[in-house]
Amino acid sequence: MFELSNDEIVSFSKEHVFYTWSAQAKVNPIVLQRAKGVYFWDIHDKQYLDFNSMTMCVNIGHGDERVIKAMQGQAVELAYAAPGMTTKIRALASKTVAEITPQSALTKILFTLGGADANENAMKLARGYTGRHKILTRYRSYHGATAGAMAATGDPRRVIWEPNLMPGIVHFLDPYRYRSTFHRTSPDIPEEEFTQDYLNHLEEIIQYEGPETIAAILLETVTGTNGIIIPPEGYMQGVRFLCDKYAIVMIADEVMSGFGRTGRWFAIEHWDVMPDIITMAKGLTSAYAPLGAVAMKPEIAAAFNETPFESGLTYTSHPVSLAAAVANINAMKEDKIVEHAAGMGPVLKRMLNDLGEAHPSVGDVRSIGLFGILELVKDRKTREPLTPWNDSSPAMVALRKYCLDHGLFLYTHWHTVLIIPPLIITEEQLKEGFDILDQALEITDREVKPHYGK
Repeated sequence: MFELSNDEIVSFSKEHVFYTWSAQAKVNPIVLQRAKGVYFWDIHDKQYLDFNSMTMCVNIGHGDERVIKAMQGQAVELAYAAPGMTTKIRALASKTVAEITPQSALTKILFTLGGADANENAMKLARGYTGRHKILTRYRSYHGATAGAMAATGDPRRVIWEPNLMPGIVHFLDPYRYRSTFHRTSPDIPEEEFTQDYLNHLEEIIQYEGPETIAAILLETVTGTNGIIIPPEGYMQGVRFLCDKYAIVMIADEVMSGFGRTGRWFAIEHWDVMPDIITMAKGLTSAYAPLGAVAMKPEIAAAFNETPFESGLTYTSHPVSLAAAVANINAMKEDKIVEHAAGMGPVLKRMLNDLGEAHPSVGDVRSIGLFGILELVKDRKTREPLTPWNDSSPAMVALRKYCLDHGLFLYTHWHTVLIIPPLIITEEQLKEGFDILDQALEITDREVKPHYGK
């Protein structure tokens, strides 16, 4: 191992590291030393409870020896193979992933490096398969940071890079019950009617854009960092119906919601809907190695039987990453991690509801499996967010600082707090984090209008 003192780690990082998603002068990273299970430790041996699975990806928890040893063994046996070759681990990994797709029906697997290029390749496949060019995605979506995936992204992270992004993307609105554009004066509308309004909205956009120009509808099955927006009953089925009606490819982005996060292997299974393509990454290897994948129906792959698929990467199907994926999936099966996440779903929901009842700054809570969020507001009646659109606030900064100071690592986004722990977390460990969060929310409660307690 390379030996560096703690001072050298900090010094070299300050001098040489360029951080993503950050203003360089404002970066103050945790200097990580080790991790195990649902915890990690910094160089000062301070322990943190990981409530974000690092980057929503360490689904099986940190330091699983089964995955580490599989990677070590593969590195010794065969560390690299060219993309045009096949190997024992490539054959096994492809079969293993295909078998866990819904009904084992997405039988062709294209491996990529991560979620962004999985989504890029899915869009290329849909365009090549249909001969059409437009891709429809939602505004409250995040699909990755490469030029094509960022174009597909709906949230404000896209705007700064425009117009130098992939053309042909059209955005539509999410079925976001708490802040529904169509129902501000009728928030109690029945769910069936609510769902139909958003399906009507989508079909109207399809008509405006011309169905004959639309290759695919790409959507996060459960919206991730932009709100943990869980589709209402009938919505996914309705999207599938529209895709069939207009011969549009349905792509489910399961980069964040896949691999047990919602209590199923893939979130789309909650609604018994079969997409044409599923994209995945993060939980595919639980981030022990970089890997993404596109699982597709055989008829989509067959469109390229005689016509080459003009795309690829040097590290496509990297053997060490594939070994991590197979070991990760086997570990999830062996430990019944998906079932555990499903069982913990009601526990997380109860804890979120308890916080919501106890703190006036909590406007709404949502969760499915171990995928949860608190939405913080200044006023429950008007639902005014605690922060301006696409911004933060001193209260949100203070909340996150309080959590970190007390050993809880979590992700805050605008006026929301996300709860996305490793899927191995126990009820006791979940309560440990919620006890800290309970205290932290006293900071945001002071921002509520009118001020409670005065």
